[in-house]
Amino acid sequence: MLRFLVLLLFITSVFAATADQWRSRTIYQLLTDRFATTDGHDPHCNATARQYCGGTWKGIINKLDYIQDLGFDAVWISPVVANIEGNTSYGEAYHGYWTRDMTALNPHFGDASDLQALSAELHRRNMLFMVDIVVNHMASASDPPDYNIYQPFSSQSSYHTECFIQDWQNQTNVEQCWLGDTSVPLVDLNTEDDDVVNTLNAWVKDLVTTYSIDGLRVDTVRHIRQDFWPGFADAAGVFILGEVQHPNTSYVANYTHKIDGVLDYPTWYSLVPAFTNTSGNITDLARKVWEAQAQYKTGELLVGSFLENHDNPRLPSFIQDNALIKNAITWSFMNDGIPILYQGQEQTYAGGDDPENREALWLSQYIQQRPLVTHVKILNAARRAAMAYNANFLKTPAMLFAVSQKTLAISKPPLLTLLTNVGSSSTPNWNVPDAGYKPGETLVDVLTCNTITVDKNGGVIVAGHAGNPQVLLPASALSPKGTMCSNIATGTGEHQVSSATHNTPGGGDDLRSQIGWAMSLAIPLTLLFLASQTTLFLG
Repeated sequence: MLRFLVLLLFITSVFAATADQWRSRTIYQLLTDRFATTDGHDPHCNATARQYCGGTWKGIINKLDYIQDLGFDAVWISPVVANIEGNTSYGEAYHGYWTRDMTALNPHFGDASDLQALSAELHRRNMLFMVDIVVNHMASASDPPDYNIYQPFSSQSSYHTECFIQDWQNQTNVEQCWLGDTSVPLVDLNTEDDDVVNTLNAWVKDLVTTYSIDGLRVDTVRHIRQDFWPGFADAAGVFILGEVQHPNTSYVANYTHKIDGVLDYPTWYSLVPAFTNTSGNITDLARKVWEAQAQYKTGELLVGSFLENHDNPRLPSFIQDNALIKNAITWSFMNDGIPILYQGQEQTYAGGDDPENREALWLSQYIQQRPLVTHVKILNAARRAAMAYNANFLKTPAMLFAVSQKTLAISKPPLLTLLTNVGSSSTPNWNVPDAGYKPGETLVDVLTCNTITVDKNGGVIVAGHAGNPQVLLPASALSPKGTMCSNIATGTGEHQVSSATHNTPGGGDDLRSQIGWAMSLAIPLTLLFLASQTTLFLG
């Protein structure tokens, strides 16, 4: 027993991952109830019914090969604590966001030994474990709530007085009034109360320790006063990635000074319109990046970079053009930040708004022979190759070139990523003067294994094909024994050069110098944001 305890202590200390360790990872996000069942059977699951479908923590363990084969080395699972039971006007609490008892686990997903086994198996595979948590509120199936059912806060005095948020521009209203509605009120904890704060801090410390958790995704961060978060983060002692769903960069930037990182919603609000159709404007997307690089505490280096999640419609619900979809997914992996893929993206799931975007993954049969499965594998491999080749890759901010309404180049040495929204029926062109490579150097598009020769001035001129993205790496960054374009690789894949080996890109198309102009442009509030305020917070 003593040897086991020593081993457990060692494993816990090894995997108490820091923010720097998280920045090297790519995250696979899943909803426990919708990912995999314990015995591998495939029950019928109607997402629109909003009921439990049978996914478990044991099921996740059994399908970790699938996630790892995609190239991911971190897993984010939905909340684990006990939720309200029974059916409501919005279905059951299968998603995990309707907390009833923070001190107990959700029995639908398994028991403590199952969750500990999942953590241990992830760590055995050198994968990091992220758990979603909710500290802003509890949930009720009736109004007024029965406070006696809640743990560890069973007194009404632990909550703000009932008032549903009416004024989303009033921060006090946002923080101290309730989410949800009278059908399923989300009962807002009084996080101005010292006893509530101390209890939450003790709870999160115990949760992290008991289940050897490496990172936390925190729900509804903007609904708690900002000065609550530093103490909570210290108590947790692990990487914190917060959800601040808002399109305004300055608003979200405030929270980057309180916790390690945020989901990059301001950029997402421009990412989706840029690639939803061939009339999208990539310039707006670039402008958002420049804003974030200037205003976030660490630029975009520690944000969660995502395209889809359980709260927003999937991109294929808007479009069926595979070229546009591939470009958008490529953005979330090749721009700064920690890439996050939501379960089902790789299977081209096309669910719309909640609950349609919460499909069971077992309905796909976890098939590997799909175009986006291959695409995601290559993106993960390309990112790993870039990290191996350039020791400073993860701390080098991306620079954007050749920016127009239709095209964009992302330079993050040794990677050069070329994106477009012209669609599969058109041919894009990119001209990136002084791209930072040596004249005559051979670059490889790892998505196709086509090669490009850098011109005598260090520039890259590329003609695209059918609107697809291109991800370029020097042939010397690829290993003949590797998984990407090994027949034309000339390196070992482990060069570990400093960023000085490649020149700093520059040239006339570097619009980053125009950041002042870009940030002064008016930003129209998207319909996505307006819709989210009425649908997001019910799970």
